[in-house]
Amino acid sequence: MTRLDYDAAREAFAEWGLDTEAAMTSLAGIPISMHCWQGDDVVGFEASEGGSAGGIQITGNYPGRARTVAELRADLEFAYGKIAGNHRLNLHASYLDTDEKPARDELDYSHFASWVDWAKENDLGLDFNPTFFAHPRVHENLTLSHPDKGIRDFWIRHGQCCRAIAARFGQELSSPCVDNIWVPDGYKDTPVDRLAARERLESAIDEMLATSYDPAHMLDAVESKLFGIGIEACTVGSHEFYLGYAIRKGTLLCLDMGHFHPTENIADKLSSVSMSVKEILLHVSRPMRWDSDHVILLNDDILAMAQELVFSDLLGRTHIGLDFFDATISRTAAWVIGTRNMQKALLRALLMPQEMLKTAEQELDFTQRFMITEQLKDLPYGVIWDEFCSRNNVPTSKALIADLTAYQASVVSRG
Repeated sequence: MTRLDYDAAREAFAEWGLDTEAAMTSLAGIPISMHCWQGDDVVGFEASEGGSAGGIQITGNYPGRARTVAELRADLEFAYGKIAGNHRLNLHASYLDTDEKPARDELDYSHFASWVDWAKENDLGLDFNPTFFAHPRVHENLTLSHPDKGIRDFWIRHGQCCRAIAARFGQELSSPCVDNIWVPDGYKDTPVDRLAARERLESAIDEMLATSYDPAHMLDAVESKLFGIGIEACTVGSHEFYLGYAIRKGTLLCLDMGHFHPTENIADKLSSVSMSVKEILLHVSRPMRWDSDHVILLNDDILAMAQELVFSDLLGRTHIGLDFFDATISRTAAWVIGTRNMQKALLRALLMPQEMLKTAEQELDFTQRFMITEQLKDLPYGVIWDEFCSRNNVPTSKALIADLTAYQASVVSRG
């Protein structure tokens, strides 16, 4: 791309009253929380139990999976080096870095301190998640809603440990750590007493959240799900359950794009829930059937999500995280392409004539709205994206493909 290409593209957007320089500046300031579990297929680094289970399933066995903390960090550093801007890492509690063998209800900050040191070195924020799966105490796909108080108490203690760790992350990094609660609880066949299970879940989360932390250090989020493998008939922590909980208790509400019916428009939910909750957590994914968590594409769903965030002025109230894991392709390529697609969608949303479109809609001039939105598709967004990447010293086009291919070749011997 030559400078003339960018100047011509900038003028094309200026004809619509759009400032490409302002859009690129805004995009550079939007952090995306990249998920660690794409790098190793949700296995984690626990010395005893580990590996995905409890409604989570990984497909594929592509060579190059990170097997150690060092390998995962090397892969992450490579991926962040191909993504413009300053971002975050989303850790699960099963990704501890220690020679000890703590039970999940015995975790403390020391087991994750090296992640903070690494985050500081790489100018990253950290987010966190209790790991309520892949463990013997996930009994009959139940954790916090289990009828056995002993099992509930174990998982409550785990959640309490994780909140304390998350708060320390935020304190050490001077950036609030979002601690997201998702449990796999549900039933394969139709239950007769949903209410009792949901009352147990609410009581357990209440106990878990009883200790208050400075919101400058840690923010609690709760995440719903439609259904999963083994819980097809009833998910205890449904969307309605957690929406009500977040409103009543003041937590963030996590909307995971893979946790709803594939035909539901998750972008449509943003403005609605924003009227009742202070902040939102997004887990951006691509479900083909249910929670299949494919790498996100620059498709209509992602474009609509980004447009809703921009047009509803929600960027300042929304924490954008990614949640996909695909073991059929290069894991580092999945991170890089997926994260950049989220950025591309945001850039397109920032380069839309918001007031012009809103005015047409307000005046019920749907023909005008239709014509504008279709004509905008012809604008040279790709040129602006290339300029954004060039200014941030990250590759595009064939150069990016070459870098991704070369790195994958360097890790293929991992098996």
